[in-house]
Amino acid sequence: MADAKVIPFDDDRSRARRRPARADGETAAVRALPGPQEPEPPASPGVEEPAAPDAPVTAGPPVTAGPPVARGDWERRLAGGLAFLRRRITGEYEVDEFGYDEELTDQVLMSLLRPLYEKYFRVEVKGVENIPDKGGALIVANHSGTLPLDGLMMQVAVHDHHPAGRHLRLLAADLVFVLPVVNELARKAGHTLACAEDAERLLRSGEIVGVMPEGFKGIGKPFGERYKLQRFGRGGFVSTALRAGVPIVPCSIVGAEEIYPMVGNARTLARILGLPYFPLTPTFPWLGPLGALPLPTKWTIQFGEPIPTDSYAPEAAEDPMLMFNLTDQVREQIQHTLYKLLVQRRSVFF
Repeated sequence: MADAKVIPFDDDRSRARRRPARADGETAAVRALPGPQEPEPPASPGVEEPAAPDAPVTAGPPVTAGPPVARGDWERRLAGGLAFLRRRITGEYEVDEFGYDEELTDQVLMSLLRPLYEKYFRVEVKGVENIPDKGGALIVANHSGTLPLDGLMMQVAVHDHHPAGRHLRLLAADLVFVLPVVNELARKAGHTLACAEDAERLLRSGEIVGVMPEGFKGIGKPFGERYKLQRFGRGGFVSTALRAGVPIVPCSIVGAEEIYPMVGNARTLARILGLPYFPLTPTFPWLGPLGALPLPTKWTIQFGEPIPTDSYAPEAAEDPMLMFNLTDQVREQIQHTLYKLLVQRRSVFF
């Protein structure tokens, strides 16, 4: 398979070819093929067709045309799929220097995650209009669920619900990029290493960046501490937003805490495997692979009011007191929204 063309990250060509708004069930940027036309048989010269005899007219059900739309849709999908495979084989597609493959993400990865998002977790999205239509922004969210499905669901929420069709670039832990297969898929989906340099470059280039400051302490906390935010680090995400001059958008996710109720942690086994924790849930590892199936909880993702940072001077990123105050403000806003959503929630599963 040929290699993809790597484009510089600050090149505007990738953003210039934004996918058009797509209707439900329609593949973006795929044009329908015209259906075959059957020619009418030519009339024989000098021969007149006999007139049909008069016949009584009987009432019957109205005759309706067949479903040409379904046939056109099938042809469009087939043509799009074949064109996609051709580009993959010949290498006629682009990735940025971080490895982000927009076409593969839109047409394949999002399609694989969407049934989980829409049918299994039935995610409800609120406040997506708080994410700016253009320019960079840093989305800061709580982290939970034993496995990082919350980040993937947040990525689908921005991708499918934002009116400008924006893409979320997630900052991931080092562990993601040392796991086989997961490493490649994460790069293709636009994820990058959680470091200040990469995050700032993405933000200055006008991208939406997502970060979960709790890290492994949030995703691997016991079930008894669900929806209680852990420490937000030293405020590095605030410093990055200040340097880039982009707003901070707090995000609260309810529903992920219950997909794998973590009732224990096999620390010795985790050290042997090189993992930050080894979860013990009511079903895992007791039921084997079946125990790895997440519970079908009902999710809510709410994006809060953005906190602007462009009014601060560039040297403000070096002020530790300002870092502490802004970090605490973001954390308190997320925690307050979590409690509010939990009070409004009727059930864990409905």
